[in-house]
Amino acid sequence: MNALSPLRTRLPIEVVFDLVCPWCFIGTRRLRRALRARPELVAELLWRPFLLNPEQPPAREPFARRPANADRARRLHATLTEMGRAEGVPFRFDLIHHTPPSVDAHRLVRLAARRGAAEEVVDRLFVAHFAEGADISDHATLAGIAADSGLERAATRRFLAGEQEAEAVQSENLRAHRLGINGVPCFVIAGRHAIAGAQEPEVLQRLLDVALTEGV
Repeated sequence: MNALSPLRTRLPIEVVFDLVCPWCFIGTRRLRRALRARPELVAELLWRPFLLNPEQPPAREPFARRPANADRARRLHATLTEMGRAEGVPFRFDLIHHTPPSVDAHRLVRLAARRGAAEEVVDRLFVAHFAEGADISDHATLAGIAADSGLERAATRRFLAGEQEAEAVQSENLRAHRLGINGVPCFVIAGRHAIAGAQEPEVLQRLLDVALTEGV
């Protein structure tokens, strides 16, 4: 590093999210944009699972039933599609026929975090579900996403076939609820400042600045 270069500040950011939440897709893209505007920061992203459907059985729930009112669903999808376009999020709700359970996808994120590939895997999972209509509870699909992100496909399949990290995902979900988090995305910066929702990058930047001012 150039001796004259300013020191970069490391800042832990917990991202509480679910991979079947469209607002989380937009929110994480906006967080990335906020961080690009703060090059003096080295963000340490900690991905915390939140299960919107914790009791969802393996049988897939038809996406058209969520929300139940079809006209409301169309309006919501149109709003999300327009918002997503500004963030490079190519929503294709017409391709999503079922809402898959997300526990195994969260398990994969935790595996990827050990390899330093969590951020890439998270974004790829969002794209697979919301832009490609892929079933992100399917182990072959998850292993393919892992391989595209540099993880070993066969090892990932073995990991998913077991129960590793499943209890941790459930525990993190319970922890989020105990902390009073009842909606996602939620960003917890430096362990002190929390903000929920798919906030605009400028809002996130102000919170980052507050954390920096207080010291990490």
